[in-house]
Amino acid sequence: MSAVPFTPALKAEYAALFGACTVAPGHAAAVNAAVAALLRHRARYAALGNDLGIPWHVIGIIHTMECSGRFDRHLHNGDPLTARTTRVPAGRPHQGEPPFTWEQSAADALAMKKLGPGTDWSLPGTLYQFERYNGFGYRRHHPEVPSPYLWSFSNHYTRGKYVADGTWSATAVSKQCGAAVMLKELTVRGEA
Repeated sequence: MSAVPFTPALKAEYAALFGACTVAPGHAAAVNAAVAALLRHRARYAALGNDLGIPWHVIGIIHTMECSGRFDRHLHNGDPLTARTTRVPAGRPHQGEPPFTWEQSAADALAMKKLGPGTDWSLPGTLYQFERYNGFGYRRHHPEVPSPYLWSFSNHYTRGKYVADGTWSATAVSKQCGAAVMLKELTVRGEA
């Protein structure tokens, strides 16, 4: 399925949502903890990002979203680095032999998503790439629910999520801080 086009209207939507984004009551401590973990590993994310032309915070936020910031997991999907990925996308990385370093796997995951120096890393562009990384299922099939991958723990999200690939629950609530919420806190702190 093709990507959702990155139109001027979508850019404006991302900018408006980000501008109005606040941390939802009861989630400040979790957001602060997520951002503290990003900052703790900033040098490692920056080293990879400098090689690939990707902002450090983008790599760090994707790492947090996909594998809870664990450096023994594939950035593709959180599978262990001791073997190629078994869940979608299966069989990654194609090059090299396991066990993989986190950097080898992360570089493969980011290249597979075609992220690099030619990517639009403006604020709306970054939010688009986060949503694209996770998939546009919310936007396509449940537009009434802003993607929790971006907006969980914010004023923009309350409930509704995919509980497995292709399995929707209108009542499930994300327990993970959204990518845009982490980016907002980094921006407020002058770190992104």
